[in-house]
Amino acid sequence: MYPLRRNRRLRTNESIRTLVRENIITPSDFLVPLFVVEGKGVKEEIPSMPNYFRLSLDHLENEVKELWKMGLGAVLLFVKVPDHLKDNKGTEALNPDGLMQRAIKTIKNACPDMLVMTDVALDPYSSYGHDGIVEDGQIINDETAEVLAEMSISHALAGADFVAPSDMMDGRILTIREALEEEGLVHTGIMSYSAKYASAFYGPFRDALDSAPGFGDKKTYQMDPANRFEAIKETEMDIDEGADIVMIKPGLCYLDIVREIKNAVDVPVAVYQVSGEYAMVKAAAEKGWLDHDAVMMEQLLAIKRAGANIIASYFAKDAVKLMG
Repeated sequence: MYPLRRNRRLRTNESIRTLVRENIITPSDFLVPLFVVEGKGVKEEIPSMPNYFRLSLDHLENEVKELWKMGLGAVLLFVKVPDHLKDNKGTEALNPDGLMQRAIKTIKNACPDMLVMTDVALDPYSSYGHDGIVEDGQIINDETAEVLAEMSISHALAGADFVAPSDMMDGRILTIREALEEEGLVHTGIMSYSAKYASAFYGPFRDALDSAPGFGDKKTYQMDPANRFEAIKETEMDIDEGADIVMIKPGLCYLDIVREIKNAVDVPVAVYQVSGEYAMVKAAAEKGWLDHDAVMMEQLLAIKRAGANIIASYFAKDAVKLMG
């Protein structure tokens, strides 16, 4: 006797597969990371991130206009700070005419409706390459949180829609939220890197910004990859402190965490598909070992299927071009 239900009927051809598909990737899923550098006419390919670039402000303007035309409406900004402007307290981060602040204004002038999120952490500005102030070889938590709050205010005043603290200091979301409220910046959102793991997948990113730690590692503040329940605790605390969006970073190796958090919280969940994940696909495709586009889309679908509302990905343009 044949079964009354044959599941393969819903896989017969692309038309039916498309009709019943549970998850799809669209341009509105993406948050596009952008790397900004000083200078003019600068578009430097990052060696460990093929086809991804550091952009001076003039190229940044062109890039955001192109993104907008493609239907990509949100960017996440990172800056590469010259060494002579780095110190232990991230002083340059508070400069109202600093590179980040000018980058925000450049984007808002070029494309006013583009959603601008900004990285909030000290490592690009730190002479030590750490996400916080260093004292006697230790990363100091509370003093760092105060600087991050000042940094967030500076970004908001420049026009940022959301600040994105990526530092993993305890209590920094509350410190930032209270500081923004006190300044009357009540509409500035916070996307917190709530479950950011001490991952080996960040190498190409650190090359892009010259922000590798000058000593030790980041395991005293970023999370242990072995831990699962800690991620839920960290995320719930950030929401209680005022986070509007929470992020899990990295992506593919932590999809179990994405699903755990998605089931536990009632705010949008972002996932960062990080530089190492991007670089691996690019390298394998260059060798002819993988089908670049097929693997890229499968990974993006896996991230969305796990529960991501937002995907920060260096593949955003590649994926949207493929959709077109």
